[in-house]
Amino acid sequence: MREQTRKPLGNMQVDQAILEEKSRDDIPQLLEGLKYIFLDATLRQQIFDILVNIFPKNINLHDGRPGMDLWSIFVIAVLRVNLNCDYDRIHNLVNHHKTIRQILGHGVLDDQESYCLQTLKDNVSLLTPEILDQIDQLVIKTGHEWIKKKVADAGSTQPPPPPVDEKLRGRCDSFVVETHVEYPTDTRLLFDALRKVVDLLVQ
Repeated sequence: MREQTRKPLGNMQVDQAILEEKSRDDIPQLLEGLKYIFLDATLRQQIFDILVNIFPKNINLHDGRPGMDLWSIFVIAVLRVNLNCDYDRIHNLVNHHKTIRQILGHGVLDDQESYCLQTLKDNVSLLTPEILDQIDQLVIKTGHEWIKKKVADAGSTQPPPPPVDEKLRGRCDSFVVETHVEYPTDTRLLFDALRKVVDLLVQ
């Protein structure tokens, strides 16, 4: 699982990736955020400094079989977590989705380069919840600073956003997952539902 840069970051033409600004799909929105991170050299380096910790200390990153560079691992991990998809779908996306490949840094000269399924599993699975939490906090903090700067540059009379807590928080959507509820939990849920129905009928 050697970490090897496919090409110098300066030669990646990520900034030329054309994204669908009006799309309501989640992939273009994720890619827009990844593009912003890549173009912010300071933020990108801070994320790389965190990602280096995914590799065991006793492994020499300059020896062994060529692996994935840190930027590719980060992009693919972000897509997998936010799209809530398995490795088979990620494997298809990174090999056949044009815009995702542009964000990964692929151009005309290496457009035929593909990712092996096992390589994706071996590298992306190295990201632990602790590593992801550190990156989350860093990105959220950058977002707060960007909003404050945008308000100041626009000369808005509205006050800047309130100061954030020590531990930054983000908003997310949730969804209901069907599950098997066994006795007596199902009975209590049914009782609560009937009690609420009676209260509404009385009102």
